[in-house]
Amino acid sequence: MTIRRLVVFGGTGDLTGRYLLPALAALHAAGHIDDRFSLTGASREDWDGERYREWAGTQLERHGGGFPADARRAVTASANYRRADVMDPVDVSAAVAGEDPVAVYLALPPALFPATVTALHEARLPRGSRIVLEKPFGEDLAGAKELNRLLADLVPERAVFRVDHFLAMTTVQNVLGSRLANRVLEPIWNSTHIAEIEIVWDETLALEGRAGYYDHVGALKDMVQNHLLQLLCLVAMEPPLTLGERDLRDRKVDVLRSVQPLSDYDVTHRTRRARYSSGRVGGQEVPAYVDEDGVDARRRTETYAEIVLELNSWRWAGTRFRLRSGKALGTDRKEVAVRFRSVPHLPFGQDKDVRPNVLRFGLEPESLSMDLTAIGSRAETLTPISLTAEMDAPDLPAYGRLLLDVLNGDPALSIRSDEAEEAWRVVEPVLSAWERGLVPLEEYPAGSDGPPAHHTSPGRRDDLLHENAVKPADA
Repeated sequence: MTIRRLVVFGGTGDLTGRYLLPALAALHAAGHIDDRFSLTGASREDWDGERYREWAGTQLERHGGGFPADARRAVTASANYRRADVMDPVDVSAAVAGEDPVAVYLALPPALFPATVTALHEARLPRGSRIVLEKPFGEDLAGAKELNRLLADLVPERAVFRVDHFLAMTTVQNVLGSRLANRVLEPIWNSTHIAEIEIVWDETLALEGRAGYYDHVGALKDMVQNHLLQLLCLVAMEPPLTLGERDLRDRKVDVLRSVQPLSDYDVTHRTRRARYSSGRVGGQEVPAYVDEDGVDARRRTETYAEIVLELNSWRWAGTRFRLRSGKALGTDRKEVAVRFRSVPHLPFGQDKDVRPNVLRFGLEPESLSMDLTAIGSRAETLTPISLTAEMDAPDLPAYGRLLLDVLNGDPALSIRSDEAEEAWRVVEPVLSAWERGLVPLEEYPAGSDGPPAHHTSPGRRDDLLHENAVKPADA
C-alpha cells in the first residue's frame, strides 16, 4: 500500500531542509508522487502554513536547485505546518490526525525518540501507518531495547523504518553489486586473499553549527555505530539468497553477531579518539572544537574515532576491518578500500616496492577503481596503474530512495530491531572504556591528517596482534 501523507517532526530542522525537501522534489520530478501527496512539518516554531512554505521554498532553492522548478513548487504547495511539542500527546495527535495512513518521520535528536513514540501511542494512528526514525537509533543498547519495545507496541515491525541513508547510496549498493555479479571477485572475497578492509569517512567539514546535536553524540555514535557498521555488513556478509527484506537483513545481522567482542585490553590497543584543535582547512581558519559555539568542553566529545574489528567467521578469520571517521581534516576521503594480500612470489627481482592491489569504492563522490601493478615503459620494470570506472549519476538521491521505500512499504534497506541492538553491542565496550578514560582523548590540528601515528595506534598494535603477540595474563 502506498502512503500519500508524510508528517515530519523536526520539520524545520537542518535534516528536513537539506535532505528531505530535495528528496521530495526528486520524487515529484521522477513521477513517484503527485498532487495527491501532502507534507506536514511539525516543530516548536510559532509559524503558520504560509511561513512554512516560504521557508521550504528557500531551502529547496539552496539545497535542491538542480531539480525542476515545477517539482520544487509542487513540494512547497503540498506543505502545511503544525506547531507541536513532540513530547505532548495532544500536539502529536493533532499533527498526525486524519483517516488515511500516514508516514511519521522523526527527524529529531535520539534523546527525544522514546517520548515522541510514547506520545504516538495516544494518537491512534490509522491502520497501515509507518514510523521512520533517523540515526542513531537510541543512545545505548538499553535505550535501543526500550525503544524497540515501545515501537513493537505501536506498529508491526515491517512498519518501522530505522533509516540510514548510506544504505541507499548507489556506490554503497555497488559493493554488493560488484561482489555478487562478478565471478572474478566473489571467489577471492575472503581472508585468504584480503588482508584488510578500510571503511573511511574523513571530511574537511567541521562542526558547522551542529553543536546542539553533535556535542551530545560524537564521532563514534554519529558515524561508526550506524553508518560505518552498515557498510561493514554489506562488505562482509555472506551472499544472500535474494535482496528481499528477510534474506538481506538476516545476513547483515550475521555479520554483526560475528564481530569479536572487545575487552578493555582490546579497546586500549585497537581504538583511538581525538578532537580537532584550531587550524586551517581549505584556506579558512577553523577554531578549536572546544571553542565552537554550543560546545561544552567538559563532555570531552571526540571528533575523530577509529576502531579495528575482527570477525569470528570462516570467511574472515585473519582479516582486519578498520573503521574510521573524522571531522575538520585536511582532505575528504570517503571510501571502502579493500586491500588484498601481496603475491607470494615475484620473478622480477623487484619485490620491495610493489604495492598490493586495492579495490576502492568511492562513496562521495561516487567512484570505483582498482590499484594494480603492471610492466612499465622499461622491460621487467613494475609500475603501479589504476583502473577507474565512470559511474552514472543515480536516478534518485539517497534520501529520495529511502522516502520512496517508506511510502511504498519496502523495508529491505531499513534496519531491523535485532540489527539495531547488535550494532550497539559492538560499540558499547568502546563507549564504556572511553568513559572510564582507558583511551586518551588526543588532539589534532584542523586541516591535518588526524592524530599523529604512535606506538599505540590501532594499526601498529594490530600488526603486533597478527604476529601472534601474547596478551598479558591479566588482560
